[in-house]
Amino acid sequence: MNEQLTLLCLFIFFFSFLSVVFSGDGEKNPFTPKAYAIRYWDKEIRSTLPKPQFLLSKASPLGAVESAAFVKLATQNALTTRLPEFCAAAKLLCFPEVGSSLEKHDKDANFAVYRDKNFTNYGTGRPGGLDSFKNYSEGENIPVNDFRRYSRDSAGHKDSFLSYGTDGNVVQQSFHTYAAGATGGAGEFKGYSDETNVPNLDFTSYSDDANGRTQSFTSYSENGNAGQQSFSSYGKNGNGPTNAFNSYGTESNVVGSGFSNYAETANAANDTFKGYGVDMNNPTNTFSNYAAGGNGASEKFSNYRDKANVGADSFTSYAKSANTGDIGFSSYGKSFNEGTDAFISYAKSSSSETKVGFTSYGVNNTFKEYSKEGATISFAMYTNVSTTLSVSVSAASGKMVNKWVEAGKFFREKMMKEGTVMPMPDIRDKMPERSFLPRSILSKLPFSVSKIEDLKRVFRASDNGSMESMMRESLEECERAPSRGETKRCVGSLEDMIDFATSVLGRNVAVRSTENVKGSKKSVMVGPVTGINGGKVTQSVSCHQSLFPYLLYYCHAVPKVRVYQADLLDPKSKVKINRGVAICHLDTSDWSPTHGAFLSLGSAPGRIEVCHWIFQNDMAWTIAD
Repeated sequence: MNEQLTLLCLFIFFFSFLSVVFSGDGEKNPFTPKAYAIRYWDKEIRSTLPKPQFLLSKASPLGAVESAAFVKLATQNALTTRLPEFCAAAKLLCFPEVGSSLEKHDKDANFAVYRDKNFTNYGTGRPGGLDSFKNYSEGENIPVNDFRRYSRDSAGHKDSFLSYGTDGNVVQQSFHTYAAGATGGAGEFKGYSDETNVPNLDFTSYSDDANGRTQSFTSYSENGNAGQQSFSSYGKNGNGPTNAFNSYGTESNVVGSGFSNYAETANAANDTFKGYGVDMNNPTNTFSNYAAGGNGASEKFSNYRDKANVGADSFTSYAKSANTGDIGFSSYGKSFNEGTDAFISYAKSSSSETKVGFTSYGVNNTFKEYSKEGATISFAMYTNVSTTLSVSVSAASGKMVNKWVEAGKFFREKMMKEGTVMPMPDIRDKMPERSFLPRSILSKLPFSVSKIEDLKRVFRASDNGSMESMMRESLEECERAPSRGETKRCVGSLEDMIDFATSVLGRNVAVRSTENVKGSKKSVMVGPVTGINGGKVTQSVSCHQSLFPYLLYYCHAVPKVRVYQADLLDPKSKVKINRGVAICHLDTSDWSPTHGAFLSLGSAPGRIEVCHWIFQNDMAWTIAD
């Protein structure tokens, strides 16, 4: 009887165990990645404070069976065979696949509220007609669109892109052989990719061999963040092409543009860059073989990179061997903080009728093999270092730098007092939502610039596309040598983050973040303030998101800081709306003189402390009180 009772109890226990294992609750199921991460927290963290739910919510959502299956695939280097299922189940950032199409489209097309499409043979060989893309991919997360052989060999065909890809996140758009061989017609890009995060736009063989076609870019990538624009063989061998770039990349942050073989050997090309890169932060523009070998080209750069912060432009073989060209730079490179411009083989071997004029041109410019014969060169109001551009940083605070540094992004420690009213920057997380990977999968994936090709195969990233660019930039930052006194590590799992934080601070630690995003882009009143660790000078581990397919944090130990927690109130009603976490860096001696903090606060490295809020989904680890 006792044996039967024992067997019955064992059966009930085993049945209960199975019901837990195969339940959907990751915290109850002991075999899920999230359950393992929670146990790992309990094992490694000695603090008695409640577990931070904002951090645990980022643990992998994979179930026990899913995790085991994907671990096996990762071990076999076969994750890519089930990438869509893996990305969906693990909550990753993966680009949708846009398949090719041989379908022909010979009628006018009006596209609205579309996304992730392959446009092949649209308008090819069309006599006249109009295709309109209005509000296309607007507000989408990771829109991917591919235009191949679009308007090729057409006559008088017009394409209009209005509010295309605006407010998007990680935008990837490709135009291959767009309007190649076209006669007449016009392509209009207006409000294209405005206010997008990480726009990647690629124009290959755009308007090649075209005859009299007009392309207009207005408000293109305006207010974008960290994008890359590529124009390859744009207008090459064209006859009388007209291209206008107005307000291109205005007020964008860290945008790179590449013009390769642009208008090369073109006849009577007319290109205008007006307001290109104005008020941008650290723009990089490369012109290679631009208008080289052209005949009668007219190239105008007006207010190009005007009032930008830093920036670098490279002109290689620009207008080289050109015949009777007219090239003018007006208010070029008048950046606030000195940029760098290199002209190599510029207008070299051009005819005597080629004219090049520089009016109100900036500083830090290198002219190598610059038209030693032939072309007529004139410089007027060429700014040298001793004149107006060498403005002190303190003089730049105010309206000029507000375009680059948002009000309230940096502030002085004295502002952390109850009753202070101050602007709150936009602390909302702009990154795509992702989750950590389980360490059991993460440890089997490549993670270095040297293995970028392996990573591209895993995530099916196209060559030179947005995915490759974003992975490469994050990897390069992770592999960058630490600055003096810095300890750093990139982590892609919750366990790795715990290991790094405890290796620096010990096992009695706490992690904090600003409670919500209320008060963003508004004025707030500072309520009661608490100094972490009694307000003493301490050490912190700060973790900031990086753009990667899975949730990746760049964590670094920050010495000599004070960390504060403060209630944030509505200035009018005095009602609490948020609980903010701020960190004040007391030693800024190793910071760059062009750091946004000094632009906005008006000082220099090592002279002042700099404070900032911890933004949504970023965090600060400290020793627990």
